[in-house]
Amino acid sequence: MVAPIIRRRKRRNFDFRNRVFLAIVSLMITLASAIYWFWYIGLTTNEKLVRESSDRERVFTPKNSRERKWRYQKDAGPSVASQEPMTIDEVTNFLSHWIKQLHQILTNDDNLQNSESMWKAYHKLTQKELVPWDRQYIRRLPIPRNDDSIFLSIATYRDENCFNTLSWAFGNSSHPDRLFVGLVQQNCYSDCRSGVISGKGTIEVPPDDDCPELFCQKHPEYCSQIRPLRLKETESLGPYGARFLASKLYGGEQWYMQIDAHMTFLNKWDEITVRSLHKAPSKKPVVSHYPPGHTMDLAEHWAVRPAGRLCGPIFSKPDGAMIRMEGLKKWDKIKIPIPRFAPFAAAGFLIGTAQLLKEVPFDPFLPWIFMGEEIIMSARLWTSGYDLFSPAQAVVGHIYVRKNKPKFWESMHRYFRKAGHDDLEALILLRVKHQLGYPEASRDLVKHSSLIDHLSTYGIGYNRTLDDYMKYAGIDVIRKEIYQTHYCEEHLMPPGKDHLAKLYDDAEREARKNATLVEKGA
Repeated sequence: MVAPIIRRRKRRNFDFRNRVFLAIVSLMITLASAIYWFWYIGLTTNEKLVRESSDRERVFTPKNSRERKWRYQKDAGPSVASQEPMTIDEVTNFLSHWIKQLHQILTNDDNLQNSESMWKAYHKLTQKELVPWDRQYIRRLPIPRNDDSIFLSIATYRDENCFNTLSWAFGNSSHPDRLFVGLVQQNCYSDCRSGVISGKGTIEVPPDDDCPELFCQKHPEYCSQIRPLRLKETESLGPYGARFLASKLYGGEQWYMQIDAHMTFLNKWDEITVRSLHKAPSKKPVVSHYPPGHTMDLAEHWAVRPAGRLCGPIFSKPDGAMIRMEGLKKWDKIKIPIPRFAPFAAAGFLIGTAQLLKEVPFDPFLPWIFMGEEIIMSARLWTSGYDLFSPAQAVVGHIYVRKNKPKFWESMHRYFRKAGHDDLEALILLRVKHQLGYPEASRDLVKHSSLIDHLSTYGIGYNRTLDDYMKYAGIDVIRKEIYQTHYCEEHLMPPGKDHLAKLYDDAEREARKNATLVEKGA
């Protein structure tokens, strides 16, 4: 009698423990499922998941991108966000010191025998010194003012036109008090040589004029609005490298504008350009094109004609099939006050909201390149949510031919004989090709992994996909083919912008009333 009772109790106890165990397991599975779905939902939204460690923060940015990327950032401490923006003196002191360090390494290290060793030396110092500094700089960038002020970024390499460019920019401005210039001057100060003269070598020439000093002597009323960074020609990092440096001289202006140091300006150029930006149907407009030559009359010839647009690029064989923009073309027949959509931005004339300096910062890992900067800049801007436009009116002219004048790659050939510019540029352009999806520059084929470092900060954006941009621009990097986008060449609405057709139709109708119709190519 007792034994069956004991067995029944044991069985009840066993059943109870079993039920408790199963309940616990079921609860754990439910919790795990909930955690997974919360993680999955968070992963597929545009929010950033931040995980902090003692020495860095890891930020996941899962917006539409071809591959999910983790962004690692050094932890600058909780006080960074509350710090004031860096002063111009802080910026120029650091950048001058970094450039001098780099130049000393590159010229004094006997182990630098080729382009690969030069790149490794550059990357090592940049990784150690410049990247941590730039992260702090970007975090401390001032909020752009809302006063239609313009930050004009100019990179000048031994350019005799620099003084005139500054003088015309201020002299033809409607609001010179709102114009501020970040000027990176790369000059020769002693033992100077000319550019290559008809393939016959160089000749001795006097030292270059100090552009900001000369400008301040002639126009002291604007001197405080010039922010110069002076380098020696031997310290030059090429045009894109100089634009990276110039972008750090920003001081909180509303608009960021980028030009070369050999430009002419239409009267009231700033007023016309800012008005065009405000009319652009985009929250993040960037207006850009190849300006007409400086001999063209901006006031008469281009006042009634639509500005040229960058539509069809080419693959250039000498540069390893790098995508290059073609020259100025007048695709449109009617000049309207609204800028038209375009797939590309040009380095010699570009203006947009200064917020792009924070959202699409210049890449410090593209030194010494001459080709490739425009296509990677266009792709990064567009995938970061910026809309590219051609200007409604050409407001600057460009001095395209500077015969016998020094070029930065000529100085490189003289000072870095062991590593020619062409080999070094070809190596570094793998970083551009990798980002654009060239199959020959895929991750497993890039010999030096350092060439694709920090792309989550300095690479393709997350608001739109790279695949969509390539279709938008009419580029096939696998077949190395260019095809017409039609919207650009035939002034139609680009994909996803059909709702703006009436805006442009009304503008064209009004333009026809004002008799601004001109024949294509006239």
